Amino acid sequence: MAPSTYYAAKDRAPSARAVSDAVLMPELVTLWNANYCVYGVRKLWKTARRAGIDIGRDQTGRLMRAAGIEGAIRSKRVKTTRPDPTSTRHPDLVKREFTATAPNRLWVTDLTFVPTWAGVAYVCFIIDAYSRTIVGGGARLTCAPRWSSTRSRWPAGREVVTTRI
Repeated sequence: MAPSTYYAAKDRAPSARAVSDAVLMPELVTLWNANYCVYGVRKLWKTARRAGIDIGRDQTGRLMRAAGIEGAIRSKRVKTTRPDPTSTRHPDLVKREFTATAPNRLWVTDLTFVPTWAGVAYVCFIIDAYSRTIVGGGARLTCAPRWSSTRSRWPAGREVVTTRI
């Protein structure tokens, strides 16, 4: 970049868009706060139009992102892992480098759980990092019956025997 171009851009007056953004952003934040901080782009845009602010929907979204505000998220995300912040972590022996030079040099494991109608199934896979094949694993189903028809078959708190994969 030429020095004259740099200084021309630095000394240039703000654009019409930057000026209108500086005026509209505090108004949008005020409207968003007045509506309990739950309005998303569509509702905030319609509220701004009703309040007499001439603004487009995409411009509303851009200004909301710039202001760091967003609508309420209604989805119920399931958090499967809750780490204990006070516990010590196991050392990372491979320094996040999951490659191996020969078979049986590095095995990687994955432990997850799958909710089922009968309870929770815990599944574990052990994978050889070199060949990318499953070399072992297991599964366990912890039953938590919900219906009377299953109560006769599965007493409360019963665990099913672990099986090998």
